[in-house]
Amino acid sequence: MKDSIRLRLEKFADRHDEVGRMLSDPEVTSRPERFRDLSVEYSKLEPTALRFRDFLRLERELGAAQAMAGDADPGMRELGAQEARELQERIDAEGLALAEALIPRDPHDDGNVFLEVRAAAGGDEAAIFAGDLFRMYSRYADARGWKVELLSESRGEHGGYKEVVSRIVGRGAYARLKFESGTHRVQRVPATEAQGRIHTSTCTVAILPELDEVEAVTLNPADLRVDTFRASGAGGQHVNKTDSAIRITHLPSGIVVECQDERSQHKNRSRAMSLLQSKLNAAEREKRAAQTAAARRLQVGTGDRSERIRTYNFPQGRLTDHRIELTLYKLDDIVGGALDEVIDPLTREYRAELLASETDG
Repeated sequence: MKDSIRLRLEKFADRHDEVGRMLSDPEVTSRPERFRDLSVEYSKLEPTALRFRDFLRLERELGAAQAMAGDADPGMRELGAQEARELQERIDAEGLALAEALIPRDPHDDGNVFLEVRAAAGGDEAAIFAGDLFRMYSRYADARGWKVELLSESRGEHGGYKEVVSRIVGRGAYARLKFESGTHRVQRVPATEAQGRIHTSTCTVAILPELDEVEAVTLNPADLRVDTFRASGAGGQHVNKTDSAIRITHLPSGIVVECQDERSQHKNRSRAMSLLQSKLNAAEREKRAAQTAAARRLQVGTGDRSERIRTYNFPQGRLTDHRIELTLYKLDDIVGGALDEVIDPLTREYRAELLASETDG
């Protein structure tokens, strides 16, 4: 274990002991709010602190085994050497796990997201592919018990969407979907292609974490233009007979958001404001990421859509994620919503990058 990691773990364990002593202090127990805050901190510190103490115990046992391996008796020497090898393997594994436990957790990981899918190059086929992507994410959300709320849509002339914006509500939605932002490319023979030629089309996907009230950007009303219009529902009960849909334009940045899902103008306005704040926050994060993390391959959470991240090749049944050179021949399953086999390797790679930066030096 690197000295820098050991030092941080020692401070972690010391703080755990300190908070434990404070929780038994009558002055603290008489102040409910202070006691509650310290109790929360203690519960967060405890798993890593206890694990580090177990790690130190293993190191002591390794020292004893190594001493035994130097014994004059051949049998004791062999026994000590075997025990030392086994302990070293456990220590290496525990050391890695402890280092990973120090990786800062993204505060948005447990939260909801806004999902935007837009047709890019490829005309009608791009719009159809946008529909396929939105359906893929919706099925993945359903499988995890999340709720998908459609905020706005612009249908393609031959199916799919020119643009579709939704809100996905569920614990851990951002943690699982934050790697999806970017340009997605499809290679297949369109249904309208008489010659059987393979066409290439692209769509852009943006995953934006929904901000909580503490993070919400304070917006100057003078910077906003709010327009109401009649929602363009799909027909039937969704036809809206009042101007309840909302379009908000942030004049300084030119960012435009819409919400036309709710019958209530007030709810649509609230949803649109939340989406606008998330977009402004994402734009600022993307700007900072470009300045400080240009070399990172995943560009997680920036909402950056300039880079092609994935190719869906239907004739070969192949999906390729270009950021980590992942290739899977399970395209039908993945497009059907079985995304974990794509997301899990991306998550592992991301954690490896963070771990490398945490242990650098």
